[in-house]
Amino acid sequence: MLKDKPYLVPRRYYISLYETAKAINSSLLVREVLTAIAENAAAAADAKGCALLLLSPDKKRLWYGAACGLSESYLQKGPIFADASIAEACAQCRPVLVLKPSEDERVQYREEAKKEGIGSILSVPLTVRNEVIGVLRVYTSDPRVFPDEEVNFLRAVADLAAVALENARLYEWARRSDIDIGHDILEWYVSWEQK
Repeated sequence: MLKDKPYLVPRRYYISLYETAKAINSSLLVREVLTAIAENAAAAADAKGCALLLLSPDKKRLWYGAACGLSESYLQKGPIFADASIAEACAQCRPVLVLKPSEDERVQYREEAKKEGIGSILSVPLTVRNEVIGVLRVYTSDPRVFPDEEVNFLRAVADLAAVALENARLYEWARRSDIDIGHDILEWYVSWEQK
């Protein structure tokens, strides 16, 4: 009896994960890190482009955190509403594939997707402690079904992006706390000197 060969993970996935981790460790500039993540994911998936979209605090809109491979006109197409733009990725916290974005009702800007030459979109949720904070979207020129291994790779990239965002948020909180503490110490010192 013949057994199926085990799936061999493409070398480009390992390189992409390494480059993504390196970008996260080398900078606290959120846009720089997210752009590196988008570029690495698009290259590893051999895709037209990639975008990291972040949920607004009220969870009603998605904002571009970073993107690559997409035109400015596509990126500036208008507000992206979480409940109108491949909503299941956020609402059900699962990857969602759209094979013909120009015809699929789940896509908010179908005409713009057609003009951009997008053949498929894979949308993968970004989560922090089981809470969706955005999505990683991979765009291809031709309709394409992503194998499970590639979806799992992109889920790992999305998880790394979420970690990067959480690290940046914590760094900013700590930096602000240090500034506040510094001001308090200075005020205390000035008031002590005046006594």
